[in-house]
Amino acid sequence: MAQVIVVIGAQWGDEGKGKIIDLLAEYADVIVRFQGGSNAGHTLVVNGEKFVFHLIPSGILHQGKRCIIGNGVVVDPKELLEELAGIKKKGYLKDDSQFLLSEEAHLIFPYHKIIDQGRERINSGKIGTTGKGIGPAYEDRASRDGIRVIDLVEEEVFRRKLEENLAQKNYYLSHVLGEKNELELEPLYQEYMRYGEKLRKYITNTSLFISQQIQEGKKVLFEGAQGTLLDVDHGTYPYVTSSNTVAGNACAGSGIGPTQIDEVVGVTKAYTTRVGGGPFPTELHDEIGEMLREKGGEYGATTGRPRRCGWFDAVVVRHAVRVNGLGGLAITKLDTLAGLKTLKVCTAYEVQGQEITEFPASVDAVARCQPVYEELEGWQEDISGAQEIAQLPAAAQRYLNRLEELTQTPIHIVSVGAQRDQTIIHHNPLVN
Repeated sequence: MAQVIVVIGAQWGDEGKGKIIDLLAEYADVIVRFQGGSNAGHTLVVNGEKFVFHLIPSGILHQGKRCIIGNGVVVDPKELLEELAGIKKKGYLKDDSQFLLSEEAHLIFPYHKIIDQGRERINSGKIGTTGKGIGPAYEDRASRDGIRVIDLVEEEVFRRKLEENLAQKNYYLSHVLGEKNELELEPLYQEYMRYGEKLRKYITNTSLFISQQIQEGKKVLFEGAQGTLLDVDHGTYPYVTSSNTVAGNACAGSGIGPTQIDEVVGVTKAYTTRVGGGPFPTELHDEIGEMLREKGGEYGATTGRPRRCGWFDAVVVRHAVRVNGLGGLAITKLDTLAGLKTLKVCTAYEVQGQEITEFPASVDAVARCQPVYEELEGWQEDISGAQEIAQLPAAAQRYLNRLEELTQTPIHIVSVGAQRDQTIIHHNPLVN
């Protein structure tokens, strides 16, 4: 039985991690978000009610669980406070000690968003960013110009840093991006001081807290945002997010050592989707792609943008297995495939007459890749009530078995619907 596990996305994000994390959170004591920002969108349905989380770990819906935003996350305090208020309004988070915010996390400011959106405008939407300021905030962190959560509780330090940053950002906004209005120091300072006052009760040394919890034998669940193919190093660069989405960053983004991780679980849809620009070898531009989008509700939780849909890509998932060290898979939206007579699975790529089985580093090479497909029999039955693998139609079982063979990774969990109870838990890493 694992004590500390990491759950990450094994495709281009939007794999249904929110639901899987929510399910596993029932068996965990602590849930930690370790990277990304409010560009994430984790959707889950509880008792018929839909929840979308952008910053707060999905485990917040479970009473008594400690939910943490780690140092690797870039935090928009306005959006965080709105999310906290929304959760409280629905009757959750009655105990404020349930939520903790790392003092070392970096803050997002309005200038980050203006820069993000301005660059996307100049580049004609090349990357497909959400415009939430995530990339520019990570840039400031890397260039040592970032302002952290801890600075909110030190007023003079915060004012000095903000003043220095505004001088730089206003110059960049006006001279490079052509923005006409400068951001003023005093209103922004006062606004963030108010945020700091409201967030003060949550701010702490979360690295120390997580380490203590592990030493005490508590079960800790690390929650990734986005997906492996959006990782800034291992994804389809430059069509990626601005942080490391892979499991290795669970350590750097939370302040624990790699020897404390017991298992990594990757979440993948039974097909493939992605949002934004960039190559997508198995993308479907036909009625099947449209059916997957509509039946699967494939619209971005953060932006509402329609997702691009395609067949399951085993090359992509094998890449995720390797760079994350996956010990198991959680397959989501298997029910969406019901009704298709024939299913296809990409087993390899063909590039200039040569077959390859590993994902290329060059985004231009990926764009030239033609999927090599294997056809499998589909099924017509509604599977949303299945509680065990054996209750699935024979064709659905064969499909899952083939995914295990192609990815060389066992399937732990299968989601057959949006509700919590529409899930087959074949192996629970926090229990079995």
